[in-house]
Amino acid sequence: MLLATAVQLVAEGAPRAPTASTAQVLDSVLKKYNFPALAVVVVKDGKICDRAAVGVRKAGAAELVTTNDQFHIGSCTKSMTATLAAMLIEEGKLKWDTTIADVFPELSNKMDKAYRAVTVEQLLRHRGGVPGSPPEAAWKRAWEQVGTPRAQRYEFIQAVLSRPPEAAPGAKFIYSNQGYALVGAVLERITDTPWETLITERLFKPLGMGSAGFGPPGTKDATDQPWGHTRKLLMKIPLQQDNPPAIAPAGRVHCSLDDLAAYVVCHMEGERRGGLLKAETFRRLHTPPEGGDYACGWVCVDRGWAGGRALMHNGSNTMWFLVMWLAPQKDFAAIAATNIGGDDAAKGCDDVAAAMIKKWLP
Repeated sequence: MLLATAVQLVAEGAPRAPTASTAQVLDSVLKKYNFPALAVVVVKDGKICDRAAVGVRKAGAAELVTTNDQFHIGSCTKSMTATLAAMLIEEGKLKWDTTIADVFPELSNKMDKAYRAVTVEQLLRHRGGVPGSPPEAAWKRAWEQVGTPRAQRYEFIQAVLSRPPEAAPGAKFIYSNQGYALVGAVLERITDTPWETLITERLFKPLGMGSAGFGPPGTKDATDQPWGHTRKLLMKIPLQQDNPPAIAPAGRVHCSLDDLAAYVVCHMEGERRGGLLKAETFRRLHTPPEGGDYACGWVCVDRGWAGGRALMHNGSNTMWFLVMWLAPQKDFAAIAATNIGGDDAAKGCDDVAAAMIKKWLP
């Protein structure tokens, strides 16, 4: 997953040309980058004010994508796992400074000693020293998907913890799916509940995210939902695949963009008046450490169009791409998604987000 922080809008403050319809914008970007499908949802003042979807669910098939279709959100899952951790912290079941050794005492003598004092907050901020790449043997084993997802995660984190960290914990930012798999395992141990059940019951259901699920959306071999795609030469190759459940807390959720908008509203409004969490807890989730720009599942950047601080994250399992841009001070957000991976997917989705910002923000 490439953290795209590109939406600058170099023409900020310049006179605005008449805007094309949102569907026209999407169609232009889809053709420019040769996507199978492209979709967007825009939120203003706590409500969806714009939505559109163009293209097909699967390259070579006739079924058109709809605004109700589900998209894989990749690493945008991370802020959801962080939100879940914050719920348990507010309930006193966990602390920001709870350590890995506190939660897994049976692994204390098996893990590299540098990991023993790594905290939950360090893991959420990618500052626990956990490597950006998984151990090769553990990653191969994760793809075998033996046992329940919870059992797979526990086996996976043992392999990660048995090796030295990539850097001294707390020393620097290292983007790591493995770190979020660790957080998921921590939440499972604290609650004795699988991460998938926790996030469904504690986050998806309260927010009315009925479309949310895990892995590729839709029915296997059917085109009732979009398929992911990769590129091979000039071809778009449709696939119904995903990363293994061992790293699900880092990026295995799918949902409709409307449902994702409900989650985004929860975070934007939460900063002001709370909701699923106290306002101060939302603000902590959105605040990076001094000198950094990555908070707990959110990248924090200054943007003029946002009136100051913007929150963003994107996600891709290499077959999909989605980006969220939030401007809490403007009560505005844009979510763009396509069912193909790659650098062009990132460029195209940011192009769409930039067009929506120009269209909807004064």
